[in-house]
Amino acid sequence: MSRGKQTIEAPKVAAKKAGRPREFDIDEALDKAMHLFWEQGYDGTSLAELAALMGITKPSLYAAFSDKQSLFEAALARYSEGPNSFAVRAFRLPTARAVVKALLDGSVNVSTCSSGPRGCMYTQATMANDPEVRDAAAEHTRQGERMLEERFLKAQQMGELPASTDCAALARYYTTVALGITVRGASGSSRSELREVVQKSMHAWPAEVLEWSKTASTEKSKRT
Repeated sequence: MSRGKQTIEAPKVAAKKAGRPREFDIDEALDKAMHLFWEQGYDGTSLAELAALMGITKPSLYAAFSDKQSLFEAALARYSEGPNSFAVRAFRLPTARAVVKALLDGSVNVSTCSSGPRGCMYTQATMANDPEVRDAAAEHTRQGERMLEERFLKAQQMGELPASTDCAALARYYTTVALGITVRGASGSSRSELREVVQKSMHAWPAEVLEWSKTASTEKSKRT
């Protein structure tokens, strides 16, 4: 993560030594692996299923990705750059409230997508039996929470949030809401139901700030 630009770094895929040219499109293969892991989870996906879906042999899979965990990390990178890229875009928005709203809306949209698996690939990975996979996914969640806290602290310094705001608690709250949205999305909740959750959760935004915004808007209207 780059603290200055507020971006989430995707896992890096180690370069492989030169050898025989690959007999498959690695981008297409990664897309297929990503969707299978996303739909079935890390533990529920076998190398045989991955090789069959990707249209390659097991030796080719091992030659390209070394092992299942390395392939999963590459698939997570694909997920971060694709379906989950809304998170990076959200942190570019001008206000902290807009950042939170975009993160929650993005969680709803990805978790209830009709053209792909439901839920969140990272959330699923936190329940994997493999401790390395589980810990890496949990660290991703903690990283996102830290980024939110930093954004809230910046908003506090700029007067967007009151000095009394507990930025760590606020970041923890909205991270928990986002995770809950992905779990409910995976379990079948509709997009409209989860959008209601987003609407209700935004009511938890510090009231002092909402009142300040309302007053500022009224004063601006009077001047015009």
